[in-house]
Amino acid sequence: MTGQDMKYYALSLVLPLLVLAAVTYAAGRAILAWPTGEAATSRSLEAARTPLWNTLTDFGSSLSDTPYVVALTAVAAVAFRLVLRRWREAAFLVASVWGQSLVFLATTELVGRHRPPVHHLDPAPPTSSFPSGHVSAAVGFYCAVALVLAAHVRNRALQALIWAVGVAAPLAVAFSRLYRGMHFLSDVLWGLLLGVCCLVVAARAILYARPRARDEVKSTATVGHFGGAG
Repeated sequence: MTGQDMKYYALSLVLPLLVLAAVTYAAGRAILAWPTGEAATSRSLEAARTPLWNTLTDFGSSLSDTPYVVALTAVAAVAFRLVLRRWREAAFLVASVWGQSLVFLATTELVGRHRPPVHHLDPAPPTSSFPSGHVSAAVGFYCAVALVLAAHVRNRALQALIWAVGVAAPLAVAFSRLYRGMHFLSDVLWGLLLGVCCLVVAARAILYARPRARDEVKSTATVGHFGGAG
């Protein structure tokens, strides 16, 4: 990797993630500073629990369990590399998933929000309630895979189906985490926002902007070469 490449990624990938971490931390502290009344929503969902929805949301929450996301990301990245015969899509997927994970890990303990005051249907991880790492990871993985797959098929109906699944999975995770008492509403909403932002940052830095940036660097080098020869 050249110095120009390092500068490009520092500005297009690392810097936006640092800004996202700062904004996430500020949002978390602001939520803690003002009463939100979200506990009422959690209690309402707790009162409406049924055996069927307990089972369905158990599956929905597991869609974004850390071991599954890590394994699925590795498998999908290898598949993209082998099928497409290049690293761009695989690198984008890894950046999308790990970008949101880094922002989440950098902020969750600093915010330190307690879990909702209801019975938790899942073991509570050591991280705090804000933001929802399950939800941001679901967006970072499922929507990233949908973006890559939809870009390589021409059938509009198939594209719509791919995106329907890619969007439905994070929404199912968000509702499941909320229903199971693991997060407040603002936790899952910010998780969705964080995942989308990290997805966009990774897409702009790797899938779309990087080829243009590389071409500009090459063009500048070529102009400089001919200019010097004159």
